[in-house]
Amino acid sequence: MQTRPRKSAATRKGEIVLAALALAREFGPDRVTTGMIAEQLGLTQPAIYKHFPRKEDIWQAVADALCAEIALNVATAEGSLGEAGNDPLARLRLLVDSHLRLVARTPALPEIMVMRDPKGAYIALRQQLQASMAGFRHALTANVRSAIKSGAIAQGIDAEDAATLIFGIIQSLVLRLLISKDAEAMLRDGKRLMDLQLSVFARTGERF
Repeated sequence: MQTRPRKSAATRKGEIVLAALALAREFGPDRVTTGMIAEQLGLTQPAIYKHFPRKEDIWQAVADALCAEIALNVATAEGSLGEAGNDPLARLRLLVDSHLRLVARTPALPEIMVMRDPKGAYIALRQQLQASMAGFRHALTANVRSAIKSGAIAQGIDAEDAATLIFGIIQSLVLRLLISKDAEAMLRDGKRLMDLQLSVFARTGERF
């Protein structure tokens, strides 16, 4: 009888992170325990602790993975050589769509950012995620400024205000996803609402 090849530490860590995210989606990140993760993967709790000595270490790995994806989405949009090219409106659409797709894959992300933390164990984790989202918002604002400069968005619109409205689209869709669990509707409506918002930006010349 052949034995299964032993999984590498990196592979097992990745499985633990994915299991934590799956359980967070179902039960909420505050209620996920190492015992639940071990049961999900068919492991013992000591096997989990071998890779992550503390539960906080698991969530730190989750945050690292999510922040890496946010950074990659921003870098991809900013350096796009494909459909977006040097079109700031196309880059704005790409930024929003890629972030919504990240949330669709990991719908626990918003809850992780605001998870209850009476002992203060996750302060650094939340700050890391908030810094990543600040970078995402900075990319939105920079592309709005480029669109204003190119004439694709009307002069007189404040770039920070415009970025806030675009960010509001994301927040409202993510909030609805937490209730409806319908990721396809979120992605579909995200494209439609971005088209609507950008069309308003193109026509509105007064600062709102």
